Amino acid sequence: MLGNASNNRQDAAPAGIIGTCDAMRKVYRITRRVAVSNASVLILGETGVGKELIAGAVHQLSHRSGRPFVRVNCGALSESLLESELFGHVRGAFTGAVNNRTGRFEAAEGGTIFLDEINSTSLTLQVKLLRVLQEKEFERVGDTSTLRTDVRIIAASNRNLMDEVRAGRFREDLYWRLNVVPIEIPPLRDRREDVPALVSFFLDHYNELNDRYVAHIGPGTMEAMQDYHWPGNVRELQNYIERAVVMAETDELLIDLLPECVTSGNPGTIMSPSGEQPIDLDSATKSMVYMGLNQAGKESNDVYREVVDHVERELIAQVLRDCGGVQTKAATRLGMNRNTLHKKIKELGLDG
Repeated sequence: MLGNASNNRQDAAPAGIIGTCDAMRKVYRITRRVAVSNASVLILGETGVGKELIAGAVHQLSHRSGRPFVRVNCGALSESLLESELFGHVRGAFTGAVNNRTGRFEAAEGGTIFLDEINSTSLTLQVKLLRVLQEKEFERVGDTSTLRTDVRIIAASNRNLMDEVRAGRFREDLYWRLNVVPIEIPPLRDRREDVPALVSFFLDHYNELNDRYVAHIGPGTMEAMQDYHWPGNVRELQNYIERAVVMAETDELLIDLLPECVTSGNPGTIMSPSGEQPIDLDSATKSMVYMGLNQAGKESNDVYREVVDHVERELIAQVLRDCGGVQTKAATRLGMNRNTLHKKIKELGLDG
């Protein structure tokens, strides 16, 4: 763990979390305060900021730390599969249910369940989650026996859930039950002073993993990384450091080892997570990106959200075209689960 704060300070980084900027210290303070309670927690932040790490810290700092910490990516499964994954099912509940199956809520008994991408759940499933929160009970799929549960729920979303409520995609009553204590994690572009510490951490990690010794930072390299806007946040930085360690021919992290989107500072070029060729957006989209970046950090959050949605739509549309409309191939190139891609296609109106 990096940082010079002692563990008994409320703003000290929990184990395994990197960052000492003021915004992250606020996150740590809230994390430590809420951890000792049984309150539900809603973690907000863009994709790649480290929401699961904070959820894990809440669990580890709580009195439930000796019990299971169970993770569920709600965006990775269809509605029917997700319901079975969460609540379990009995034999014969549906085609293929040849045995009884324990769900994640049962597996997390006495501990914590982390529901990532909670915004992707259906309204029907949201009713059942609300019941678990309020009544502490549920039934397995295909069963009539009611099961009691003692599980703390931590949810996360990369979208503004109140906007989802206004759009009719998320239940307001569930929102208020989840949003007892919100923790908002800042994007990496708003905590650039933490980039050197993150780079050092990832260098150590991937040097050890790959038996390498890339220990020095070349001229201009750190400056380029701190100037970049990091649309993929910490996860994007981690990806590029791993790639640089693998490709380095010396013990130095040279600027040439970073992708052009970092070294040029051009937000109109996006590298696909799979490491294929950069995806060049059209001029109109580039203009939107520049406008959004200029608004970032100011009060124009709605404008920035529109820009991100627009870029996401154009990116997915272009990758689908390049992949001949094959969603499995497009999902692989985009670095996401096929079911998540299918939901985004519907949300963004690309299925018409």
